[in-house]
Amino acid sequence: MTTDRTVFIVDDDEAIRDSLSALLESAGFQAQSFASPVTFLESDAPSRTGCLLVDVRMPRMSGLEVQERLARDGHRMPVIVMTGHGDVPLAVRAMKAGAVDFVEKPFDEDVLLAAVRSALDQAADRVAESRQDAGDHPAAVPDPPAPAVPPEILARVSALTPRELDVLRWLVAGRSNKVIAHELSISPRTVEIHRSRVMDKMQADSLPSLVRMAIAAGVAPGGE
Repeated sequence: MTTDRTVFIVDDDEAIRDSLSALLESAGFQAQSFASPVTFLESDAPSRTGCLLVDVRMPRMSGLEVQERLARDGHRMPVIVMTGHGDVPLAVRAMKAGAVDFVEKPFDEDVLLAAVRSALDQAADRVAESRQDAGDHPAAVPDPPAPAVPPEILARVSALTPRELDVLRWLVAGRSNKVIAHELSISPRTVEIHRSRVMDKMQADSLPSLVRMAIAAGVAPGGE
């Protein structure tokens, strides 16, 4: 098995590391786990080809700080952050800083594996780009423009009512239904109804997918 199928797991919870390793290996990936960000960063893993699956909350160094350290050191490894309940604001920050995805605990196995496949595809693309930069193609190739927001996502956002957009903004900020109800001076039940409509109109099958689309469309979190 080649290293371009390696998923590097960083989580201070041994049980999670073991379960993720078993899941990834059963799906045909190579997994290597680390109990702390420091042991990961001090290893040769950041310079290898693969993707990083990192917990957003850990003692001494957070997943966001690991991501920032990789970028500062010039490593282009795709990063997927793992979040617990209520960590959506941190996931939003991670994605704005360049994380390719985030997944929520407890994990949906299909969602997690799909995120890993996508991240590894990006890792392979980055290796190909690096080889071009190394001289496989002498002519300078300009950086591609930032990908445009898919028009279907913009159309879905445009279809939201002003109140639904308000609810979406607070969902992106990671607020609970109760807190959103307080912020918008409506009942929690009304928030639930609007939230359901937002999910339907955005064609989102989970909160992470909804947040990803909102970020791509430039929807500002509530409170900003």
